[in-house]
This record gives sequence, structure tokens and C-alpha cells, in this order.
Amino acid sequence: MSLAVVEHGHERTHTVVLLHGGGGGGWMWAPQLEALSAYHVLVPDLPEHGASRTAGPFSIASAASAIAALVAARAHGGRAVVIGASLGAQIALQLVATAPERVSRAMLTGALVRPVFGASLAPWMARSYWPFKDAPWLVRANMKSLGIPMEFFEPFAAETRATTLEAFLRITAENTAFRAPEALANCDVPMLVLVGSREPGVMLKSARDLAALVPTARAYRVEGASHNWSMETPALFNETARAWLDDAPLPASLRAIEAPPRA
Repeated sequence: MSLAVVEHGHERTHTVVLLHGGGGGGWMWAPQLEALSAYHVLVPDLPEHGASRTAGPFSIASAASAIAALVAARAHGGRAVVIGASLGAQIALQLVATAPERVSRAMLTGALVRPVFGASLAPWMARSYWPFKDAPWLVRANMKSLGIPMEFFEPFAAETRATTLEAFLRITAENTAFRAPEALANCDVPMLVLVGSREPGVMLKSARDLAALVPTARAYRVEGASHNWSMETPALFNETARAWLDDAPLPASLRAIEAPPRA
């Protein structure tokens, strides 16, 4: 599976791969590019998204395999720091579980690994609203609920228009069915797990689950942050990313999440 990729700073020594969330594209990382200008940055469009729309059908497993191939082919030394948001964070978890040799460090935000109440109703609801999905008022409402600033209306609306119902149902099913791979219990890749304080409770519980499962994980709640805080509060996200990349102290506004004791 070949993905469309935008590349920045190939001459830089260390590679960072940015994995966007569902229903978006590489454009979602625009607020991070200047902050990461000291790094070699690869920004793929995930399968059935953006310029990778014909790559598919989407699955988290196949997407992780495609990212592993991308890192092997284009990252310096065949390894990269992987930063993933939402669906991209789930793919990053799968990548660490199946190809840990490709990941030097991982920073994940909004990774769902628990069941979502009412997920079985999603196909019915999607079919009901699909004829109206391109209406500007509905696009704006979706952006508001996701914490995506209105300055990104055009790319978000374009992605909404281009997404088929079949692709949406596939992506949603993969997202809600995903659970943390058990192989992560043997993970030796340093992992930063983040969740916004304004996200649903299932996301905080997911972060706790990952903190308990992954021996190398450090988990934090980001005060005042939404699901897409990389776009809504990019200065804080960028500060956090640079601190993680440089192994420096994290911002004081992050609150450590207590993980349940390991059995």
C-alpha cells in the first residue's frame, strides 16, 4: 500500500512521522511544521484520506504496515519518532506492537482503546445524516465538536465531501473496535500518552489502560485541551512535542495520570 507523503527537512538528522486523525489529512499538522523545522518530517495521508484516498480499504493493521514501510524506506536509519493523534495514535500503537524496530519514540494523544457506548448505532446514524453531510452548517458543527478551528474549514469540508459512506463506515468500525495489542506489554519504546481534559471519560480511561499496559509509557492529562488540541492550542502541543523529542521536562500544565497497579 503506497501513501501520499509530504516531506520537510530531508537534510535534518532525525526523522519525525506525523499521523493525523480520522476524517482529516496531513493538513491537520500545519500548526506543527514550523515548530518541528529542526527535524526531518514525514507527513503521510492515511489510507482512504486526502491524497491517499485510493489506497485501501482502510484498516488499522494495514495502515500500520504502510507506515512501517514508509519509515523503512525514507526515515534516516530506518527509524523515526512517531507522533499520532486519535486514529493516528491507534495506528502508532499498532506500529509499535508489530514493528517496534521502526519507532525510536512515540507520542500519542486521544488514543481510544476501550468500547464506546452506542458505537453499534453509528452505521444507522451515518446513513441518516449522510445526504446532509456537506451542508456548511453541519461541517461547522462537526468541526466545533472535534475542536478543529474554523480556519481549517476549507480542507475539512473538502475531506468531508470526498469521503464515501463506505469508507466512513470502515474507518469508524476500525476506530471503535481497536484495543491495545497485548504485545505492548513487552514494549521497550519510550511512549508519551496524552489526553485532553475536555475529552470524553472513555479517553481518560483509555490513557490509564495504556499507562498500565505499556512498561515504558508516561501518561498525562492536558488541562483545558480538546481532542484536537494540536490544532486548537498548537503552542502547548508544540512545546510538549519538542520537550518529548529533546528528552526535556514536559510543560507544567500537564498532569500525570495514575495508572492502576500492574498485576
